[in-house]
Amino acid sequence: MSRDQVVLAYSGGLDTSVILGWLQDEGYDVHCVYVDLGQPCEDREAILKKAHVCGAKSARILDVQEELCRDFAFPVMQWNAKYEGLYLLGTSIARPLISKVCLQVCREVGATAYAHGATGKGNDQCRFQLAAEALDPSIKIIAPWRIERYRDLFPGRTEMIAYCAEKNIPVKASISKPYSSDENCLHISYEAGLLEDPAVNGVDTVEFGMTVSPQKAPDKVESVTIAFEAGVPVSVNGKKLDAFPIVKTLNDIGGRNGIGQIDVIENRFVGMKSRGVYEAPGMTILYHAHLMLEQLTLDRDLVHLRDRLSPEIAEMVYYGFWYTPKMDALMAFNQQSQQPVTGEVTLGLYKGNMIVQSRQSPNSLYDAAVASMEGGGTYNQTDAEGFLRIMGLPSRVQGRVTPRTY
Repeated sequence: MSRDQVVLAYSGGLDTSVILGWLQDEGYDVHCVYVDLGQPCEDREAILKKAHVCGAKSARILDVQEELCRDFAFPVMQWNAKYEGLYLLGTSIARPLISKVCLQVCREVGATAYAHGATGKGNDQCRFQLAAEALDPSIKIIAPWRIERYRDLFPGRTEMIAYCAEKNIPVKASISKPYSSDENCLHISYEAGLLEDPAVNGVDTVEFGMTVSPQKAPDKVESVTIAFEAGVPVSVNGKKLDAFPIVKTLNDIGGRNGIGQIDVIENRFVGMKSRGVYEAPGMTILYHAHLMLEQLTLDRDLVHLRDRLSPEIAEMVYYGFWYTPKMDALMAFNQQSQQPVTGEVTLGLYKGNMIVQSRQSPNSLYDAAVASMEGGGTYNQTDAEGFLRIMGLPSRVQGRVTPRTY
């Protein structure tokens, strides 16, 4: 009798290792997909070998690092989108791409189901499922942590480690772990364990994988120059690079200068508050350099409209609504608005700080003759008299009708 086929988004960690075994126990042929997002601390070949050893019907590594940076992270950066003002959405951005890649494998191997290891408490289950169902409404989603009989078998890490020992599944896990992490080329996130206590200093608790602490960064400023074309980063320090190498290069530069560490308590889509510590050196530099160039090149009213919409983009990405008509329309707006954002920005990096050293653009709207406090130029200050009389008209009328106490 033929077995049903399922594609598992596979990391090789404890959770997906157990799920691989459990899906086989449930009667599935499992096709493991390790989506290479530029995870800086993982041994890809060892993970692939482990999937084969553990009985996967097939296992593959799919490299989407360039696509992640070019088609997902850079457009979000152009929106200056930060969830609740701080979080650069490094994990959120990657999830719809993981679903897309896994569904492509589903189509190839004839799988009707897609499985992932996200818990029923977190945001990732939303991002995986909402993306997958938008791309293939007929796909069956298997989320073991939302299945009661799975949770009965594995109420905690102790039972999961015991299961792996019984099945001869190699895992590097201990029953006690101070926190968990998720990584890709955009960032590393840290949560759970000791970090669930907001009174604990998260930055001191975490062993950062991409950045040094600002206190241990060099005692001198390091300059970095980034060039953009129509809002897209195209070079670092004069060297033309594709999207992923740009992020990787800036991760190295920002990492050694302590750039991009944050500690936040955020509101999850499912309703609870959670605490996360994040590091994103390269993307933090790109966000700042891009914004500095926009200040030079974009019209005031366009920027203000973008800034009102930016939290909407951040929320949609965080919740998992990537493949939606609303996102399509907003990304089209973004592509048009970014056309003038061409030029170079030089930042000085120093112990976690970024200082603008210079910025220039052929599309600069900054006119020193107009803005100067010195005499001359095309701006006639007398014109401001009529401008302010007209702007102040509603206030003068209101003030006569309903005088204010002062």
